[in-house]
Amino acid sequence: MFLRFYKVKQSSNKKAIRHKGLLRLQCLFLQRNSVFPTEIIIILQFVKPLLEIQNLSVAFNNKIVVNALSYALFPGKITAVVGESGSGKSVTAMSLLGLLPTKNLTFPSGEIFLSSELLGSEERIVKPTDEALISLRGKKISVIFQEPMTALNPAMTCQQQMEECLQHEFKEARKSKVLSLLEEVEMPDPTGALKKYPHEFSGGQRQRIMIAMALASEPQLLIADEPTTALDPSVQASILELIKKLKVNRNMSVLFISHDLHVVKEMADYIVVMKAGNAIEQGDSDTVLNAPQHEYTKGLLACRPTKNSKGKSLVTLGNDQVEKHYSFSTNENILLRVEGLTKIYPGQTIPAVNNASFEIKHGETLGLIGESGCGKTSLSRMLMGLLPPTSGEVWFEGEQLIGRENSFPNKFRRDIQMVFQDPFASLNPKLKIEDMLLEPLHIHKIGSSNSERKKRVEYLLDAVGMPADSAQRYAHNFSGGQRQRIVIARALATNPKLIICDEAVAALDVSVQAQVLNLLNDLKEEFGLTYLFISHDMPVVYHMSNNVMVMRKGELVERGSTEEVFFHPSNGYTQRLMSIASLT
Repeated sequence: MFLRFYKVKQSSNKKAIRHKGLLRLQCLFLQRNSVFPTEIIIILQFVKPLLEIQNLSVAFNNKIVVNALSYALFPGKITAVVGESGSGKSVTAMSLLGLLPTKNLTFPSGEIFLSSELLGSEERIVKPTDEALISLRGKKISVIFQEPMTALNPAMTCQQQMEECLQHEFKEARKSKVLSLLEEVEMPDPTGALKKYPHEFSGGQRQRIMIAMALASEPQLLIADEPTTALDPSVQASILELIKKLKVNRNMSVLFISHDLHVVKEMADYIVVMKAGNAIEQGDSDTVLNAPQHEYTKGLLACRPTKNSKGKSLVTLGNDQVEKHYSFSTNENILLRVEGLTKIYPGQTIPAVNNASFEIKHGETLGLIGESGCGKTSLSRMLMGLLPPTSGEVWFEGEQLIGRENSFPNKFRRDIQMVFQDPFASLNPKLKIEDMLLEPLHIHKIGSSNSERKKRVEYLLDAVGMPADSAQRYAHNFSGGQRQRIVIARALATNPKLIICDEAVAALDVSVQAQVLNLLNDLKEEFGLTYLFISHDMPVVYHMSNNVMVMRKGELVERGSTEEVFFHPSNGYTQRLMSIASLT
């Protein structure tokens, strides 16, 4: 869009005319030192969208999941669609690709405008089921899926998978094209990557392969569906920067789907906020982020931990909550002491965890941050007795937990519990929630009778904010946040003294994340718990922790109070991590 200004004769008329992509505004202005109004004609030339969704509604089993949605995608621009899980973000995008399950699927309303640039012929307005729209999939419209490990074929090398996207190229030219694409997405050692399988790459490298595959068909519209969820901050920043660079270099339109407004603030030109299938607010990114109009948008922005939220409960959506304050007090008694803990996996020479030593005091939340593959989970599994260490000692309340002559006595297993990253994977889909919560009570002989244990289950569900009837349901009946509450209830079942939270909120929406973080702080004060809080999300670690450790390549490179590590880091690696932390 561009503006041209013209001064014309004095006039009392005021009108707006839109014709052939032009908007003509005639307005009256009073110039300084003049008593006569001057008419200014403003002519705006509008750029036609590449694709426009018009009044789209999507239903499954006659239940509306996307309701009368409209927004446009423009060449060379990034449109971000933001909202919680289940808001209809991905359903809308997949409807453009014809990738929704067809059983019981209907489109009560809606049309799609396709530009001549997309079609290679005259522009058209089509229905969501029109073959003209479906034919663009994998050609003019490409997609980057959320989980690259799931989207990539584990039995095929990088070269084989990418060449599948290049069937339109001569066979002899495919390898050089694959290398060219890998170089464009800044893949380290593109030649060496050709013969590797997906499991041999890091999460960020797998996502770069997905982006390269999406670019193979020279698309004009790139759909990025949660492309950075669960990635480390440094990897996330590099992927976002790559998408921006590719958008400029190729003049592509990008539809960027995310549940986090803070992720898109540096890259989106236009933002659409969705809730329960409706676009409740949309506009240019500056307006939506800095002057949001809808309470839901304001809530999404307020849910994220900030520098000023530490020690206070986070804002949650849809609740009239009273702000709580947390003391973060500890005592000087050491609960857990680790000395020289090392793990070298069979067939490896480089330690996954190398000579780790630290202490956790009663009532403390000790944060552990580091990038994927640095050894955080290996360390936590050793502390849980799930992974034997190569060397080192661990002491719990003055008694040796792990050492040369013993390995994790059973009497300590009820004292240390874990909340895993993926609540769905850590819950048995065949068992009712009641049976899962009863299991640790039976194993550790907590409660004198079955009725007493069932009362304990009711108490645990109530403690984590779940209704009593949840006990008779299965894991698949609950949302991600509800499942994580159930996992926390199971961890509390044995009255533990230490809970290890391993990326416990990484896969949750920001609004649900805020609820779970508030719950963890409430339970800590109620039960006198101690946490080892593992995460790659620096604002979350800052919000939760008394002290922080930083891990890199198996080694603890820095430790100190939260304020010291975040605002006065001494290690170069920590300084780099904090420079990309979105802590405001």
